[in-house]
Amino acid sequence: MQEEEACYMYPSTSTDRQDFDFDADWEGIVKAVYKSDIITPTMVFSVIGDSNSFVPSPWPKAVFQTGLMEAARNGGDTWIIYRGKKHGLSKIIRDAYRDYGNMEFDINNKGKDIRDEERRVKLISITKTQTKDALAPEHSLCLMNEKEEPAVIVVSGEKIGENAQFQLDYSIQLPDVEKHMIAFERFVSKKEGIFFSQNKDFSIRVPVPVAIIVCEGDILTIAHVEGALEMKLPVIVVKGSGKAADLIVDYLENPESLKRKASLLFGIRFDDKNFKILKQYLTKIKEKEELLSFFDVHNDDPLMFSNIVGEAIVSSWAMEKIININALEGDLEAMGVYAKGTPQYNVTNTYSIGFTMINQDSITPQTVHMAQVLNKYKESRTHAMESTFSKPSSLPLYFYFGYQLLQESNLLQDCGHILILEALKSNRCDYVRVLLDQDVNLKMRDLPVLYEQTISCDCEENEELCVHIQWILEQIHEEFATTVFKEYRLMDKQMQSKNEETQTGKKTVKKVKTVKPVKPVVLGMSVASSARGLCRLLLKYDEDPKADRKKEDTTGSGEDKAQNVKGEKKKKIDENGDNTGSGENKGENSKGNKGTEIDENEDTDVSDILIWALLANRKELAEICWLRSEHHLLTGLISSAILKKLAKKANDIKEQILSRDLENHSILFQKRCLDLMDRMYEEKMDHAIKLMDDEPKVWGIDSSPLTFAYENVMYDIVAHTCSQKNMNKVWYNNLAPDTWPFICSIVQHPAKFLTAPLTKYIFNFVMFFSMLMIYSAFVLTSISTEYYDNFLAKFLEYYVYFWGAGDLIEEVISCFGGLELKSDRGLSSRIKRHFYNFWNIVDSISYLLLIAALVVRHFHPSTKFTVARRMFSLSLLAMYLRFLEAFLIHRHMGPTLIMIKEMLKDLLRFLVLVVFVVVGVGMYYHANLWPDHQRIWGGDWTEWRIWKIIYYPYWQLYGDAYNDFLEGKDLSDCSNVTSIWQNDPSIDRCPQEDWTVSAISAVYMLFSNLLLVNLVIAMFSYTFERVQENSEKLWRFQRYTVINDYRWRIPSPINLLLLPYRLYEIIKKCHGSCCSNKTGPLNDSEKAKFDYRVEFQKIIAFRIYNKM
Repeated sequence: MQEEEACYMYPSTSTDRQDFDFDADWEGIVKAVYKSDIITPTMVFSVIGDSNSFVPSPWPKAVFQTGLMEAARNGGDTWIIYRGKKHGLSKIIRDAYRDYGNMEFDINNKGKDIRDEERRVKLISITKTQTKDALAPEHSLCLMNEKEEPAVIVVSGEKIGENAQFQLDYSIQLPDVEKHMIAFERFVSKKEGIFFSQNKDFSIRVPVPVAIIVCEGDILTIAHVEGALEMKLPVIVVKGSGKAADLIVDYLENPESLKRKASLLFGIRFDDKNFKILKQYLTKIKEKEELLSFFDVHNDDPLMFSNIVGEAIVSSWAMEKIININALEGDLEAMGVYAKGTPQYNVTNTYSIGFTMINQDSITPQTVHMAQVLNKYKESRTHAMESTFSKPSSLPLYFYFGYQLLQESNLLQDCGHILILEALKSNRCDYVRVLLDQDVNLKMRDLPVLYEQTISCDCEENEELCVHIQWILEQIHEEFATTVFKEYRLMDKQMQSKNEETQTGKKTVKKVKTVKPVKPVVLGMSVASSARGLCRLLLKYDEDPKADRKKEDTTGSGEDKAQNVKGEKKKKIDENGDNTGSGENKGENSKGNKGTEIDENEDTDVSDILIWALLANRKELAEICWLRSEHHLLTGLISSAILKKLAKKANDIKEQILSRDLENHSILFQKRCLDLMDRMYEEKMDHAIKLMDDEPKVWGIDSSPLTFAYENVMYDIVAHTCSQKNMNKVWYNNLAPDTWPFICSIVQHPAKFLTAPLTKYIFNFVMFFSMLMIYSAFVLTSISTEYYDNFLAKFLEYYVYFWGAGDLIEEVISCFGGLELKSDRGLSSRIKRHFYNFWNIVDSISYLLLIAALVVRHFHPSTKFTVARRMFSLSLLAMYLRFLEAFLIHRHMGPTLIMIKEMLKDLLRFLVLVVFVVVGVGMYYHANLWPDHQRIWGGDWTEWRIWKIIYYPYWQLYGDAYNDFLEGKDLSDCSNVTSIWQNDPSIDRCPQEDWTVSAISAVYMLFSNLLLVNLVIAMFSYTFERVQENSEKLWRFQRYTVINDYRWRIPSPINLLLLPYRLYEIIKKCHGSCCSNKTGPLNDSEKAKFDYRVEFQKIIAFRIYNKM
């Protein structure tokens, strides 16, 4: 009796069949689901756990469904085998498959049957055999239940049965599902498929990967698991799905709890015989625990389900090889690897799984052959590597076999670029990290493919609706963006069109934009240089004429463009010697002695991959590439700025989600830079401070980290201790950074003291204050004609003119970026950045008013000079406001001035709202107090009625009611006689009494005094709190503005005496910048320190990354 019970509960593992042939079933499935009968699946999932005996428990099925379908999609041509029942687990599988179709094919899901090439995942049900007369047709979708009655399944709103229009799954029948399903799974696992290439002379035939996935289930499910483990098949148990799956997990964790857990999970009572058999199954399962894997639906990310499956399959194959090690070694000797000359494989006493599975007829692979193997696999399984499937769970088996084969054949560095390309596309950070650590680099010829399959969008037909990164970059520079995103696609389409013409002998009607074919490596160089150009233009930096390509070169294509790129790149070899790792000249040095030949195997610099990662918004990959680049601080700051600019442009086109992701990525890079600065300052303070002034070139941007941070308004970087220490050295000119010691240094170091920015700053405002006193005396006493002939009056006036001319010259120099420029930012960007400073706007207003006053005084003379006096007075007022800038450098008064500036911005925004309210109310007053008033714009501009319209409502903002006047009771100095007030502008028209005016006035004063005024007060309070919270940071940022300005500024009017010499220096510097580096070559000592700081950044960056 016990044997009968065991026979019932334990599915037979025998492959002997009386009425059914597994080979026939296999061929039937292949013919039914593929248009070619030579294709084999790359992955097979057998999902078990259907049961009708027990009450299921609720569990997060959506997590399992998502993980299953993502793993199936990432597996390529994947079969999902299930029981095909109407309810339970089978329904969960069908629902997941339906959702997969809807999400993958949208409204076209119904039109793509199981044989469609785009439907990579195939759903196959195994049901009980029907009688011969009732057998369904070969391609029937009729799913049979236990009672052999047709089950009607609804998918996507259509009934799928015998009369279905589209076949979405395939059904096979077995005489006894429980007894033969394991045998069929074992049969499938023994089928071999060509993993990499269809070439018989060089191929790898591996068993079809099969994974048993356990959800829910009953006692038969546990027996099935034991049988699968006995046959070395990998099993993934879905923890948290309940019943048999959870019982297996609980038993492995605590065998003593079996009796209690079994009854609770199954909801039945066990007799001694059944419990004993159940325990035997679980005991055998525990003995083979190494073949079990687990996926926790409550805690695990569904996108990692594919990883678990891949690792389980590899583990099961590895265990099988360990068990059969003796047979394996005999097979290796019989493979004849050593029989054909000196072996290329670095084989020891242990062999990888991939190596032991090489076809016996294979020859020893060379570099080209191995590359062809991997590429042919990609060509035959392109869907498995599509960028659509770029999830962190992609590529486990492909990478596993490819890496082992290349490593053991000593071809990893030569052919590993294929693996790193796929790992980058699929966002597999762990694979990328391993390959980069093994000095595997992406080839330059693969860079266009990377952009095409990850970032390029297909919006050519609806470009006006496109809001992708590609479109955003096209708005910056269309030709650069076309090279990066479209040129490879156009060449590929053109090649496909030619192939179709060759095969059919007919010209294609479809129009394809023609481009001149170029070598892949040449196109890769163009893509890399264009991407760098986009980065420069995005940040408003001039295109470097010595950079990798000129702007006029972008109009060409093909070999001409390549030659331009190549020629310009070769010119830079000696010019950019300070930046050996920034991507600007890596590769050229290696081919510097090869004339004009292009190395087909040229590597892509990791900085170029970093640009791709930034544009693709791949956070982890960007960090990996940043760690392996050079000049980490400047590179990180540029990366942060690029992402911030992209976020702003995405927000401008109302792409808030994309904008938020890019903004968060930008903040992440800035945080890395701050952490780097913190650690460098702790480790080696002097080098950390000096690093802020180093000027490497990254992506054609030649700037120091501190200057770049200031130009891109990075408050945290400029306010950092490293930056402030560097500024202190400049501010005090390397003298003692304290007031009295600094003053005392005039005796020991007079030259340094006099040329220190602090000294010039103090002297400048002393001269400024003296000018204010002279200007005030002139405005108060010497503007009229009767005092103008006085010598003192002329001296006062012309001193102001000379001082203003000298100060204006300094301001113009500052507007164009100063004399000691450490950045290649464009002229327009420098001017815009100059006027971004509030105090520079005040300076400009004071200059304009002074010039206007001068013109009015000397070209519009009058007896009293009333207009000139007003203009001079306004100019003097602006000058007094300018003098407040002297206190900006003060630690306590500086933040106060910043608050005033920020509140002025709030006030201006408030006035924009108020002006419409004031004008609207004033119009109502005027229309009812002075009805049908004809003279609105007559007379002098000071007599326009618009001033009368806004006069009363404006002053009512401050609480002045004007009740008598608005009620028509104030009739003094006015007349109701039309001829009088029309002919005499000094006499106003008397207002008429209108009660509605008083009513509107009451409502207006309530609205303005209680709402608008309190609104602006609330805005000021918010601004105060915001500035107060960041006062130190904002003050330090403004302090850098002052310090950087006074590095070269000379106080006026002394600068007029030195003007000829300074003009000579400017001309000399401009001429030198056209012929050599901006800062000139470094001497040996400086170069050694510079190189050390480059390595110092890398060491600290990796320490932070590894949390050391």
